[in-house]
Amino acid sequence: MPYLVRVLGMEKFGLIAFAQSFIQYFIIITDYGFDLSATRSIAVNRGNTEKIQEIVSSVFIIKLVLMIICLFVLVLSIVLVPQFNGNGSIYLLTFGMVLGNILFPTWFFQGMESMKYITVLNILAKLIFTVLIFVVVRSTDDYIYVPGLTSLGYIISGLISMWIIFFRFKIRLCLPTIQVLLNYFRESTHFFLSRVSVSIYTSSNAFVLGLFTTTQMVGYYSAAEKLYSALRSLYQPLNNVLYPYMSKTKNISLFKKVFILAGTVNFLLCTGIFIMADGFITILYGSPMQFTIYVFKIFLAITVITVPSVLLGYPFLAALGYAQYANNSVIFASVFHVAGLVILATTSYVSIFTVVWLVLLTELIVLMGRSYPILNKQLWNSDMLFAKE
Repeated sequence: MPYLVRVLGMEKFGLIAFAQSFIQYFIIITDYGFDLSATRSIAVNRGNTEKIQEIVSSVFIIKLVLMIICLFVLVLSIVLVPQFNGNGSIYLLTFGMVLGNILFPTWFFQGMESMKYITVLNILAKLIFTVLIFVVVRSTDDYIYVPGLTSLGYIISGLISMWIIFFRFKIRLCLPTIQVLLNYFRESTHFFLSRVSVSIYTSSNAFVLGLFTTTQMVGYYSAAEKLYSALRSLYQPLNNVLYPYMSKTKNISLFKKVFILAGTVNFLLCTGIFIMADGFITILYGSPMQFTIYVFKIFLAITVITVPSVLLGYPFLAALGYAQYANNSVIFASVFHVAGLVILATTSYVSIFTVVWLVLLTELIVLMGRSYPILNKQLWNSDMLFAKE
């Protein structure tokens, strides 16, 4: 990513980031919350091969139908909306990420507690993308290749994961009834609403900046946001492991130890990076980029909030049967965030600075919303929970 900023310039990099933020909506729609609902269903039915095949088949069918609908919406947007029709090829090439995401069933590997495949295939996708970027992208005019190469990395890792499912796990696809498909669709709806809410205060920020500012400002913001995402991704394997484990065992004692350790490491890491942020950004991007440095420092503060917030969500609240609190916290926060974006837009105060501070406030609301039921219901007390069960 720093290489792209240097070669393409901030304007072209911002255009690509804007396209990815737009396509992210379609990824959220096609996921439809199955990364949570299907993970839980597979973890619970792991010993039932017939049931696993029904779950896998149903999820893939629903996702493919949703993808077709999303592609239709994208084509209409390119044809009818001036903001998009000037760069239609960028959006269509970026849409390949949606197909790759569907083919890569994180929810299956999580439910089967085979997280090694997630790690290896994610690294493979990024490796393919990185190598091809260095080989193909040599000047500003090569920006058109970036979305295609990104999608290619996703699709290749997705195809390999499908091979693993069919030949390593011996899963065979079947054709579920309409009623079965509808049941899985309805079951995942609440999780989908939660995921949509999260996307509002993640993907929407670069998208709104692209609508009300310039692609250059989107580039400055996205350069910081992608570093923030990379930092958060360090803890994703922990989340992937804890969720199915806690769903089965409800081992709160172990969770508390992991939570405290992760929170401490995260705080120390963010503090260290914050102190060195100016030099860190300059080394990565080849210039000071003061806008990006400022935004990145705020994102570091946000990371201190989001890591414990994420851990309290699905690995804890949802695994213990309180998913509504985890979901409602982000739904309420997203309403707050949208209201904030509307106010900023109507008062002409949309900027990379106001948006990142709004993200900070939104993440604080999520953390408070998830902490309240834990304290109110004394879920931190494992003895009380096991007595209840």
